[in-house]
Amino acid sequence: MDTLFKALNDPARRAILDQLRQKDGQSLSELESKFDMTRFGVMKHLKLLEEAHLVLTRREGRFKYHYLNPLPLQDMINRWVAPFLQPQAQGLAALKEKLETENRMGKPDFMMQTFIRCTQDALWAALTETEQMAAYHFLCNEVQGKVSPGETVEFITPAGGAMLRQVTRRLDPKSRIEMSFEPLFMGPGAATSEMVYLIEPQGEICKLTIEHYKLAAGQDGIGEGWARLAASLKSYLETGTALKGAA
Repeated sequence: MDTLFKALNDPARRAILDQLRQKDGQSLSELESKFDMTRFGVMKHLKLLEEAHLVLTRREGRFKYHYLNPLPLQDMINRWVAPFLQPQAQGLAALKEKLETENRMGKPDFMMQTFIRCTQDALWAALTETEQMAAYHFLCNEVQGKVSPGETVEFITPAGGAMLRQVTRRLDPKSRIEMSFEPLFMGPGAATSEMVYLIEPQGEICKLTIEHYKLAAGQDGIGEGWARLAASLKSYLETGTALKGAA
């Protein structure tokens, strides 16, 4: 937490985060052109933001791209701010986000990362068992289908309508899930994109990275939904209580 507050305690670093919020996945040269400081100065600020996990990076050829990771901020809000808010105001604390990592699908449109105090088995079950998926989804109370290569799952709202359809493309047991992402909530004909879950056990915690690829124009708001889902999943696994009704 000290590293997070230190990273935020500088207007230049906050300005870098603002730039990534406006356009995610920027290279060092792109960021440098936005500020009246040396390349070394921008690199120094980015290093501190990376150490606080507020910025994630990925190399693509000769270039290194930087992505905003809002989940540490979400965790801070949940721990230090949300307990002092009225329940109906907690939805306002959800943050947007985007990021990325190594992948055969090329450069992600965004990626996010969170750390959950749970076993690798528990996290894998939560991401693949439809009963659990429904238990922590912030909007849906039912998930139909099966998470298995070639199989389809649909997320059903309390009103009975399907808001999201996904087809599993690839499963690497307990480490990787690739799925399509058909946003039915955006209406008929909305473009289908691709997403990936990456699981890395680290002692008593698991690092979960979420990547999203091939987003169509006008679908940037999907990042906010991922932030809410990740926060609810973390709460569900660590406390047994999901963050429902955050829409």
